[in-house]
Amino acid sequence: MGSVDTIGPLFQPLQLGAFSLQHRVVQAPCTRMRGTKESDGVFVPNDLMTEYYSQRASAGGLMITEGTPISRLAAGYPGVAGIFTPSQIAGWKKVTDAVHAKGGLILCQLWHVGRATCPSFLGGVQPIGASDIPVGGNAMDGTAYAASPPRPMTVEDIQDIVKEHGAAAKRAMEAGFDGVEIHAANGYLLDQFLHDNVNNRTDDYGGSIEKRSRLIIETIKEVTAAVGAGRVGIRLSPYNYFQDTRDSSPNTNWFTLCSMIASLPAESKPTYVHMVEPRFDEVLDESAKIDSLCEEKPSLDVFRPVLKKGSVAFLAAGNFNTENAGPKILNDGADAVVFGRYFISNPDLPERLKEGLPLNKYDRTTFYGADPAEKGYTDYPFYSK
Repeated sequence: MGSVDTIGPLFQPLQLGAFSLQHRVVQAPCTRMRGTKESDGVFVPNDLMTEYYSQRASAGGLMITEGTPISRLAAGYPGVAGIFTPSQIAGWKKVTDAVHAKGGLILCQLWHVGRATCPSFLGGVQPIGASDIPVGGNAMDGTAYAASPPRPMTVEDIQDIVKEHGAAAKRAMEAGFDGVEIHAANGYLLDQFLHDNVNNRTDDYGGSIEKRSRLIIETIKEVTAAVGAGRVGIRLSPYNYFQDTRDSSPNTNWFTLCSMIASLPAESKPTYVHMVEPRFDEVLDESAKIDSLCEEKPSLDVFRPVLKKGSVAFLAAGNFNTENAGPKILNDGADAVVFGRYFISNPDLPERLKEGLPLNKYDRTTFYGADPAEKGYTDYPFYSK
């Protein structure tokens, strides 16, 4: 259990762009697949989702929603509420109202899955991606991804996706969100352009890391122009293996991307960059993941200085707990720490951390849906003496 000396830094106020935070314990974007189906491929936030986010809201605390599809063809999973229909906007408005009623702040994570889906979920439409290289293994409908490889995006497709991110950001603000986070991590569309084992393009969006980063930079510019730079963050995962993304030189390449982000003009510069620690992996344990990485010293500390010099805040996620979260702040490794699994199992996580209270264990089998839906979702207990 962390001591006052190590936990204390998590409870220092932080001005994060337009957001005045009272503490630095941030709720991570975690796909939970509890939305209500309205029609094929269209899922809306419901009362259970409102309860879930309301439970975890705290005064001056920052929350980031689960990945939220920006369009009908951006979606990859059932039960995931999007931000592209009036009914979805209305459903999310109930969520944001509930969070604001408790003094919390909430951002909408803008999501396009790219090649990580299948035609059966897209009304028969072929998925798109940076290239025609499919994800390995099977899609959610049991078919092999290789049976329906992605269609390489044209430049016109790319421009449309950039514009759709901006339009979705505006819809998020209409739904009452305080801002948005661009999802450019975890092997989804924007991240597919970054990783050199997926992006084999020979045009202006492939080849050098500067060109592979172009879509991300254009998306940042579009979204910041739509809702204001002080309300925009971006998530990156340089050491990601999920969805078959594996870059040959993450330290070097994401440092270049971070330099590009830090060099943007003030009106286009995101408030923060949110990154996933190299130790985190969906399959491998921590030691196996570190051993498997090609970099000599995989560390988010590589990226912090260049972003800080450009006045871009840094959020770190990935296997944080009561022991290592406070020191991350204390040692200037991040401005705030992002918790996923422990926020799932502890609706009152900030209070538990602050008071040194024991944490509920999480049930991994209920992360991506359960029967009944509230199991492992809204039934985790608050601390009771």
